[in-house]
Amino acid sequence: MATIPSLPGRDEVLRMARNTTDITGQLLDTAQNITRIAINTFDPRDGSGPEVLRVLRETTAELAEASASPQAQEAFYRIVDTLTRLGTTGAPLAVHPVSEPVRALLAALGDSLLPVLDAVEPAVEEFATALGELVEATSPLLPAAAGLAAGTLLALTPLIRAATGVLRDSTPELRRIADALTAALAPLMPLQVTLAERAAAAGAGAVRATLPPLADLTDAAAATAKAARPVLIAGEELFVSGLERLQPALMAAASHTGSVARAVAVRVSAAVSPAAEQGVVVAVSPA
Repeated sequence: MATIPSLPGRDEVLRMARNTTDITGQLLDTAQNITRIAINTFDPRDGSGPEVLRVLRETTAELAEASASPQAQEAFYRIVDTLTRLGTTGAPLAVHPVSEPVRALLAALGDSLLPVLDAVEPAVEEFATALGELVEATSPLLPAAAGLAAGTLLALTPLIRAATGVLRDSTPELRRIADALTAALAPLMPLQVTLAERAAAAGAGAVRATLPPLADLTDAAAATAKAARPVLIAGEELFVSGLERLQPALMAAASHTGSVARAVAVRVSAAVSPAAEQGVVVAVSPA
């Protein structure tokens, strides 16, 4: 069986990332020069024919100079080199024997999921619309939620840094743990595969034996629900009518509770503020 090709090491990835960063900076400088050239070309203050021809000639010359500069040539060369290295690293994975079942799995998933996606598309659109309306209605709470999230991240940052330092200092121990787990689990894998095959066969037999009674039960439940539909509708109507009758009482109770809370807050504020003016009595009666 062919072995899985090794992934690039940490130093190789860091070097490629630095090369990509340098190339990106050089390309941004080149793009800035090209943008300046385009702005000069389409400047509305230079609208005459000879002036446009002169600007076009200068543009062509500057483009030729920019593309022929050592910096641009080096940037292009390093881009090609990086892409070549990435392709060389990923090419064995594309022709690896594991890729064939993966492609078959993706094809089967695509063929099976397309009808499901077509069926749920209206529901998904309706849900997305309702979710957008909900987000718009709760937009006043978003700044508070963002502040809470930022505070939580700031509180977790020291813990993450401390954990990173501990893990970095414990690299030999982690490697020993990984080697011990690998040595302990490797002999068990063939046994697990055999047990999985037996479990799959038993599960398939159980499913085959269970599906016919389940289909009968589903038909009976559907018939029962169809017969009891008027009763269910009447119960829903009764429940909704009860909620409509309770709504005024709930709103009055909520208003009364809010008034009491405001009164308590005012009294507590007056009690814990000794700097307030003496002789001023604040009394709030609940509505």
